[in-house]
Amino acid sequence: MTVKIKKLRKNAKLPARGTAGAAGTDLYACIDDSVTIGPNELKIIPTGIAIALPDSSVAAFLYARSGLGVKHGICLSNGVGVIDSDYRGEICVGLCNVSDAPYTIEPQERIAQMVIAPVTMAKFEETDDLGGTERGEKGFGSTGRA
Repeated sequence: MTVKIKKLRKNAKLPARGTAGAAGTDLYACIDDSVTIGPNELKIIPTGIAIALPDSSVAAFLYARSGLGVKHGICLSNGVGVIDSDYRGEICVGLCNVSDAPYTIEPQERIAQMVIAPVTMAKFEETDDLGGTERGEKGFGSTGRA
């Protein structure tokens, strides 16, 4: 599959894989100056790029970088970002700091990872009967702890 990428800013860096087996491509902060995210603060960081996905059978999903999340408490503010196949604007990453210490994003720092994955365009049909299963309506924690 080919995904077209357009640099929207001169200093934008194209997504790149960290290793040959990496599922995601790293996205980079396209900022001129450092941006500090204080504890419990949210910031939107631009990447300086836009993409064109080939069709509605795929979407781009943005995930936190594990090192930023585990070591520094820097996560995506919306959990997972979704880039729809028909979006052509700049990809920006909403970051939040869930730690008790400020963290500074530097220009060109890797801030998220992007995974291109298939999606199913489901049709929804209203019904009064969903059919039965062994689990039924048992919710959170109903299958046990271990």
